[in-house]
Amino acid sequence: MSATLKGLVIALVAFALFSSHDAIIKHLGGSYPVFQIIFFSMLFAYVPTSIMMLADKAVDNFRPHHPFLVILRSCLSIVAMSCGFYAFTVLPLAEVYALLFAMPLLITALSVPLLGETVRAQRWAAVVVGLVGVLIVLRPGVTDLSLGHLAALTAAFSNALSTILVRKLGGKERPAVLILYPMTLVMIAMSMTLPFVYVPVELPDLGALAAIGFLSVIAQLCTIFAYRAAPAAVVAPLQYSQILWATFFGVLFFAETPDFYVGLGSSVIIASGIFVVWRESRENVSARTPVLKTANPRFDTGPQPR
Repeated sequence: MSATLKGLVIALVAFALFSSHDAIIKHLGGSYPVFQIIFFSMLFAYVPTSIMMLADKAVDNFRPHHPFLVILRSCLSIVAMSCGFYAFTVLPLAEVYALLFAMPLLITALSVPLLGETVRAQRWAAVVVGLVGVLIVLRPGVTDLSLGHLAALTAAFSNALSTILVRKLGGKERPAVLILYPMTLVMIAMSMTLPFVYVPVELPDLGALAAIGFLSVIAQLCTIFAYRAAPAAVVAPLQYSQILWATFFGVLFFAETPDFYVGLGSSVIIASGIFVVWRESRENVSARTPVLKTANPRFDTGPQPR
């Protein structure tokens, strides 16, 4: 098996694990508050992640060079996780993914005012088409827009800003700093809410919370391996396979059937996102710089290749 093919297989496994992670969140959302789910899932993810970071002999310390930006990014992670987890608990899985998939388009739009990057007409056209896809999914004026829709869009926007901060930091911060600080601040913030929202956890559900944490770590490690083995422009579009898993899990476990407009809007958003990734990869190759791996709309909780 070639390195590229291995990367593709590992990427597909990673995105299947991410979708399983999100389906468990939706399952638990009917019994437990979102903040409690986030706290316990982060707790179970924090242990293996911190052990891996501490075992890395290449990391001499975890002191950030730009503490303000690192803390700002961590705060964005809190917003993204809270909104994203909430959206999964109240909306159909495929619908949430359709809105989260707008993240690469938001990154492209935000990179102009925040980073001073040049975005040419073709990529702007892809952004506009992608936003039309978002409107097709939401159908304002035809269907009622809920707090879940707003939460999903806020999660996408927060993750886009977080990625912009990573681009701004460049290689000035060690990956260990960018991983552990958001996880630590998320856990601290969620722990402060527990006295007000805590619901006793049954043993099977505790296992499900542990599964969320460990699936997150394993899936993100698989993503890293995939990007190391195969070109980013090849791996990144595979994240859209999650909409297939979302549809499958939604039908199988939650009696969800995406309607025509969700399917149409998702197709438009996915096509736009793939075009943006392809154009960026071509521009990065021409400039002899590494392609930015920003297409994965995951919550910023671990060692993701952003």
